Amino acid sequence: MQTEAKTNNVLGIPEPKPSVEVLNISKCHKIYAKPVDRLKELVLQNKVSFHQDFWALNDVSITFPKGWLVVLLGPNGSGKSTLLQIIAGTMQPTYGRVNKSGRVTAILELGAGFQHEYTGRENVMLYGLLLGISEKEMESYLPKIIEFAEIGEFLDRPVKTYSSGMVVRLAYACATAVNPDILIVDEALAVGDIRFQQKCFQKIYDIQSKGATVILVTHDLEAAKHGHKAILLNKGSILCEGPPAEVIPLYKKIMLDEPSE
Repeated sequence: MQTEAKTNNVLGIPEPKPSVEVLNISKCHKIYAKPVDRLKELVLQNKVSFHQDFWALNDVSITFPKGWLVVLLGPNGSGKSTLLQIIAGTMQPTYGRVNKSGRVTAILELGAGFQHEYTGRENVMLYGLLLGISEKEMESYLPKIIEFAEIGEFLDRPVKTYSSGMVVRLAYACATAVNPDILIVDEALAVGDIRFQQKCFQKIYDIQSKGATVILVTHDLEAAKHGHKAILLNKGSILCEGPPAEVIPLYKKIMLDEPSE
């Protein structure tokens, strides 16, 4: 039975059924003063604690509607990257759960998931394998990946010889070529040149316009304005969510009030 569209209390507009539901997510990291302290806990079977708990996320619940571009904003350390990793499935929450529907692709840390001794072409095929895509299907995507990445003969060279910009190009080309239902992008575009950044943002809008859900972490406020919804995180909690035009001024205020390091 199809879920009916609901009206979001924050936005006051009809909201499609969610493709991602984040339900009461909390994430605790154990912080050790010295590496040996971790070993001490293991030896003592956790009877004595040698760590401090750091809660990167605190009881966070968010819905990401199908076909929407949702922008996550917040200062460094607010929990944005942790949240994306949990949604992508590369990190498990301490509490809570995530419901997802469809194929998920993610561009997280620079070069994450790439084997640096392998060539770009080999990494493309490995990427597909990790997503459960057959070799034949992945080969059908290869021309689009090659065209978008624009790395020429480097495709058949080891990734360890790539510049950071080339790694992002290949990662982005892979993530967007395989027709994702959910695309997650974590500020990776900051590495590329301006022309490639514009090309990537256009690709994001194209994918979203075809019905995919896009979750974007960015400090580019011009890009953030194009979102259907913006969510402001700070210190592991949601401060507010709503139209970007309303959330961006609050984000600016937090950034201006934050002491510089």
